Amino acid sequence: MKILVINCGSSSLKFQLIDSDSEQVICKGLCERIGIDGSRIVYTPAEKDKITIETPMPDHNKAIELVIEALTNKENGVVSLDEIGAVGHRIVHGGEKFTESVVINDEVIKAIEDVSDLAPLHNPANLIGIKACQKAMPGVPMVAVFDTAFHQTMPENAYLYGLHYSYYEKYGIRRYGFHGTSHSYVSKRAAEILGKDIKDLKLIVCHLGNGASISAVKDGKCIDTSMGLTPLEGLIMGTRTGDIDPSVVEFIMKKENLSVAEVTNVLNKKSGVFGLSNELSSDFRDLEDGYLAGNEGAKRAVDTFAYRVVKYIGAYTAAMGGVDAICFTAGVGENSGFTRKKIIDGLGFIGASLNEEANAVRGKEEIISNPDSKVTLMVVPTNEELAIARDTYALCK
Repeated sequence: MKILVINCGSSSLKFQLIDSDSEQVICKGLCERIGIDGSRIVYTPAEKDKITIETPMPDHNKAIELVIEALTNKENGVVSLDEIGAVGHRIVHGGEKFTESVVINDEVIKAIEDVSDLAPLHNPANLIGIKACQKAMPGVPMVAVFDTAFHQTMPENAYLYGLHYSYYEKYGIRRYGFHGTSHSYVSKRAAEILGKDIKDLKLIVCHLGNGASISAVKDGKCIDTSMGLTPLEGLIMGTRTGDIDPSVVEFIMKKENLSVAEVTNVLNKKSGVFGLSNELSSDFRDLEDGYLAGNEGAKRAVDTFAYRVVKYIGAYTAAMGGVDAICFTAGVGENSGFTRKKIIDGLGFIGASLNEEANAVRGKEEIISNPDSKVTLMVVPTNEELAIARDTYALCK
């Protein structure tokens, strides 16, 4: 079966076509600037050069049309339309209703709409992608794969805030966590690499990129994760603050004469390593270069980021009563030996010992700890699209 994986944003649409038998990517691409001047589709059929087509994309319906045209055209196409057996959609927020992936029907769409106020920038765009695909491919089964689902195994004492309980009862205000598809894939893959049953392992997964989160996975289940009601909580990120005293919002509002929305924008888009580096960059590659060149802002940003990661690893080691392996994944986690070392240098208290030569790895699976390390250190590249395709196939085969 050929599975089309769709990841729909407010003005973008990522896609991959995956063969469920071989799990090979047949084609992948991106529609950019949907509804904005200068829109284009960029895609790469397997074993062919990248193709870029600049064309108007007034809405997601047109973007889906262009994706199907790219996949099926006579010149560079890779399938016929009737070969696409199912579509898997990444959905950011499933609230408490969805603990696993589900086949999409009217009830599921309504439930996604009902929790859109918990992810106002993402769920509406995800829904647009679903409806556009339904219009373009009537009768093709579709599956919703939720970023929050993997974390629904967290116990109450991990997901509740110290707010009056009525706010949870009335509005569902609690910690949900995100990047769940990645955390699920990486933890399972780590167990395979180690040759052990995931139910016998205590794992910490560090999904480190422009968006970053950490999860504690015990006996194959997530028992805690760093993101909360929204992806703003937790680690310092590219432009997000991570954990912060809530009173800072009121304080900045008064000092700068800003609205709640304006301060929230600062917390989400002008903070993190970008803000800490005095706006040098939100890209860790630039920060690494700056650090090595002696830039004080870059050093401040990287050191503070690494310290926050170490704190969470320590907390989750305590929460699980130990840790067998720590997995690094996503853009920074997979590719920056420099940042990994900064973090691991702070993990001597759990007996972590880094193999400097192995740590030079970029973007591929590798055990980067020394044989005498008391905890296994691993690089495990994430593959959220493959995870979505696997769930979609399992539900639709």
